[in-house]
Amino acid sequence: MQGKLNVQTENIFPVIKKFLYSDHEIFLRELISNAVDATQKLNTLASRGEFKGELGDLTINVSIDSKKKTLTVSDRGIGMTADEVEKYINQIAFSGVTDFMEKYKDSHEPLIGHFGLGFYSAFMVSNKVEIVTKSWRDQPAQHWSCDGNPEFTMTDDPRTERGTDIILHIADDCAEFLEETTILQLLRKYCRFMPVAIRFGEESVWVDSETECDKDGNPKRVEKKQPRIINDTTPAWKKAPSSLSDDDYRKFYHELFPTNFEDPLFQIHLNVDFPFNLTGILYFPKVRRTIDPNRNKIQLYCNQVFVTDQVEGVVPDYLMLLHGVLDSPDIPLNVSRSYLQSDSNVKKISSHISKKVADKLEEMSKAKIESSTDEATQNQDNSQNTTFKSQLEEKWDDIKIFVQYGMLTDEKFAERAMKFYLLKNTEGQYFTLESYREKIKALQTDKDKTVCYLYASNTDDEHTYIEKARAKGYDVLLMDSPLESHFVNLLEQKIEKTRFVRVDSDTVEKLIPHDDAIPEKLSQDEKDKLKPIVEAALDKQKFTVMLESMESDDSPMLVTQSEFMRRYREMAQSSGGGMSFYGELPESYNLVVNINHPLIGRILAESDTTKQQTLVGQLTDLALLSAGLLKGEALSRFLKRSVDMI
Repeated sequence: MQGKLNVQTENIFPVIKKFLYSDHEIFLRELISNAVDATQKLNTLASRGEFKGELGDLTINVSIDSKKKTLTVSDRGIGMTADEVEKYINQIAFSGVTDFMEKYKDSHEPLIGHFGLGFYSAFMVSNKVEIVTKSWRDQPAQHWSCDGNPEFTMTDDPRTERGTDIILHIADDCAEFLEETTILQLLRKYCRFMPVAIRFGEESVWVDSETECDKDGNPKRVEKKQPRIINDTTPAWKKAPSSLSDDDYRKFYHELFPTNFEDPLFQIHLNVDFPFNLTGILYFPKVRRTIDPNRNKIQLYCNQVFVTDQVEGVVPDYLMLLHGVLDSPDIPLNVSRSYLQSDSNVKKISSHISKKVADKLEEMSKAKIESSTDEATQNQDNSQNTTFKSQLEEKWDDIKIFVQYGMLTDEKFAERAMKFYLLKNTEGQYFTLESYREKIKALQTDKDKTVCYLYASNTDDEHTYIEKARAKGYDVLLMDSPLESHFVNLLEQKIEKTRFVRVDSDTVEKLIPHDDAIPEKLSQDEKDKLKPIVEAALDKQKFTVMLESMESDDSPMLVTQSEFMRRYREMAQSSGGGMSFYGELPESYNLVVNINHPLIGRILAESDTTKQQTLVGQLTDLALLSAGLLKGEALSRFLKRSVDMI
């Protein structure tokens, strides 16, 4: 038989080669997916009693013949009759799976293909494709051949074994697909979790010899060849969570990401069958202070067939920091970014995943509260802290930036996270947002009835300021992630009458302003005289001198940095856009002079200009040193001056 493929245009093959798929390598995934479908169909027929023969070995076989320049994919599945070849091959895009799924829609065996174009992806790398197929029905085998144009030939074939061979005659410009290493790499990329065993060549293994022993009588280790099975047909995400231990989850994680040597913190096992189908496992890695720029760590599958690791649209942006697998038959194999952005099922899946993540984190928080109740009468603080540490608190430092990122980018997640988000103070204690507000509101509410949250971004660099705040009885938070400037803005919007202030942004008296003021010991004339003396020792473009009335035993001089300008400058540098003005501003600081300190009075009383300048220089340098701003030549001068003064 000879004929012409039933297509709307004779230019179908150039379209297939250039536009149907983005990567030529996808052809192998498509052909093996078809082989899996054929095998699953046979299993379905056998389970229903319609196929009564022996199933036998259903392993799919992939082989290369470098001399003939062919690549062959063979299965022992359902096969095709002449009529089926005519319908499903000669009429392009009329998928056999669609008909079969309609007839057997209550089948438990998932079928992969939906469009009927997968087979024709073979022409992206071949100048000729042959099909040799024998149906499970008692009909003659068929041999179909096409050399990349709409004309084909089809004849009866002497084949007697059920199944199908797809034989690709690889084109000269695609010779890499005749190399064993290339095909092995593609099989492991796209097919390593397909539900039917796939064999490709042989591999060497070392086993105990059955006939030879060493001098101690132990079996010798000998090299043995065995068929190479490239896939795990029952990956962890297809199993019931109750059947998996933590070790099983960790083992599977390292199977997915063999170059990740750290264990994940915990995982979420997804298993949804309504209103969409979704299975998978999402792992929480250690995020720490940086966001991994290589975020393609979630692999998307369709019925165990790898689709892509670029899952923008399938999961919310902040969840791209997670690792793992998602598997959904509702997402087709020829998925595109525009499809992901517009499909309603994908949007439902995205919302569900975000909800499950929030559920998991809230569950960890609630577990702490419930389990600590019984011990509360013995030692409430200790029992709560100990139990809590074994749950969310234990992992908080490693996932905090992830939660912050989620709250900043996903409003629904932010609403949920307000219940379990943790604040950590500089003493290493953890608090929920609600419990921390209760802890500080009595002492840290300012004259305008606003609760002031004091924080430090580095306990070493800001140690002096932290100690001054503690001396006042204030509590200081540690907020040290790269997202803190954005995040404190978010919290100020969500929590009424709240203000976040870094401890080095002002004098301790002004961090939380109250109505009482400290009397000044200098007159206005003395202050007018003092200011230019101090300014002469500083870079006026970088520092602004401010005269403040502080306790006499407080520091004589102190460097502060405006909370507003520093915060918005940091936000602009990390986000750009409409805030670029702030990002371009140079760093600026305030040098606060404590006009009530005895040394400041001594500066004014000093009649020797040189001594006066030395004293001013020493005090300003001490202030800069305390703030970590005294470096290089200025630090060397300070050290020499200090030695001379001693």
